[in-house]
Amino acid sequence: MTRQWLILRSQQVPFSMRLDRRVPFFLLGLLVIAVVIFIVSVGYGEYPVAPIDVIKTLLRFDTGNADHAFIIYVLRLPRAIVAFLVGTGLAVSGAILQGLSRNPLAAPEIVGVNAGASLVAVAMIVVLPSLPLVLLPMAAFAGALIAALLIYVLAWNQGATPIRLILVGIGVSAIAGAFTSLMITFGNIYDVSQALVWLTGSVYGRTWEHIQALIPWLLVFLPLTVLLARDLNTLALGDEVARGLGSRVEWQRGLLLITSVALAGSSVATAGTIGFVGLMAPHLSRQLVGASHEGLIPVTAVTGGVMVLLSDFVGRSLFAPIELPCGVITAAIGAPYFLYLLYRNQTA
Repeated sequence: MTRQWLILRSQQVPFSMRLDRRVPFFLLGLLVIAVVIFIVSVGYGEYPVAPIDVIKTLLRFDTGNADHAFIIYVLRLPRAIVAFLVGTGLAVSGAILQGLSRNPLAAPEIVGVNAGASLVAVAMIVVLPSLPLVLLPMAAFAGALIAALLIYVLAWNQGATPIRLILVGIGVSAIAGAFTSLMITFGNIYDVSQALVWLTGSVYGRTWEHIQALIPWLLVFLPLTVLLARDLNTLALGDEVARGLGSRVEWQRGLLLITSVALAGSSVATAGTIGFVGLMAPHLSRQLVGASHEGLIPVTAVTGGVMVLLSDFVGRSLFAPIELPCGVITAAIGAPYFLYLLYRNQTA
């Protein structure tokens, strides 16, 4: 069956995009699912708010209950927004890494990028707790970038093969995890308790301040990823082919790596280490819209947002009133999924 494409061109700037015709359909469907989960999640809690009242409150209509605005805007809305945004950043970061390495098992949490971000972020929480929150994404980005560069250098042997990237990434992740545990062991008990909650991967207690710290990173690097999608398609064909097509391979790879690290680092800084989103979301999206990154990136972004938003809701409701961090839910699903992918790639 011949695949049909949508060609988007701009006459003002030299930019064009080729999308699978399935992309708008699945993107719209995922956005509808996200809105439904969003409304249900914001309304759920010890003080329940009916979905219609959630919608009225968000649209600034009078619901006849003055408490609704406080419950939604102060307590629950920031948490839901952070969950969706963090999932978006982690998912797109994973899609970039899988395209760069041509390895379906690559993801920020597997190749050590998240571990580097976590190490520096925990150091900031435990060792320098007086620093402002706005610096946390920058610190996590620095840690993620150092980890990514270290992995790339150590894996380089006349080229960086996918299996070497994975193995070196696991090693770097283990070392970073050991140093993180060391700081937790000797840190102040109050700061350590905050770091432990953060390390489980949770959006509990997130406020508008966290959103303000995360939004600039997403506004810069998500559009940049879409603009670089064609280059990512070319790099996925292999270095030899990419050079033959006129691509500046090392420059493009470096820019895409920085973009992936920025998205993962800022997301980890905001909500901790929510694992396996960067692994699962690109795979699920690839099954829906194919491997072309022009359509894969936006679908992956929304898929990742839905996954973390739904995981947070499940964690809150599964054993209520006890809350499970959303990172526990994604790990419970993602770890078996990773083993399945590993088995499938070995037998392919």
